[in-house]
Amino acid sequence: MIQLKPDCLIFQTSDGENVPCTADWVTFELLGEGAALIDPAIVQHASAAVLHYFKYELNRQHVSVGEFAAALEKALRTFGLSVYADSSAVEPKKPRRAVALDLRVLAVGANKGFELAFFPQLRAEVKRHLDESPEVLRFEGLRGCVKQLIGAQRWSRRCDVLSDQIVEFLRQCWQSESNSASCSLVVH
Repeated sequence: MIQLKPDCLIFQTSDGENVPCTADWVTFELLGEGAALIDPAIVQHASAAVLHYFKYELNRQHVSVGEFAAALEKALRTFGLSVYADSSAVEPKKPRRAVALDLRVLAVGANKGFELAFFPQLRAEVKRHLDESPEVLRFEGLRGCVKQLIGAQRWSRRCDVLSDQIVEFLRQCWQSESNSASCSLVVH
């Protein structure tokens, strides 16, 4: 696969064609003549923020023009501008199919094995649910899970450490799966 420049994404057009180009170029194409009415520095910063969001936050190389337009519209509105994406470019939002798992149930399932049994079980759950290709993988009950595993009545420094370990472990499991790029991970 060809390595893209840091300021490029592969844009999917409405007719299914994939076009690699810079975020600035797409931004000015989307804004058209309205781009002259906005300070170019603001537009450049907004498009860079949207590019960073898709490329580094969501870890995506392919983005539809509609998704980019909607995100750019939102970014420009945070700067106080009244900008609306072209309705033909923006695709209707699909409902996000989410899978929610309760970490407290997994902690109880680990029984007397504590963390030694919990982490392998957690990895298996992440893999199993990512194989179903959800758009959002949500883990709930982190605080209760940590307190259950440690056997604590009140939150302590030890709880903070284990909580951070669980979140980092979930991130590593999620990133190691090949189909995680199209899925968001939420832990709370």
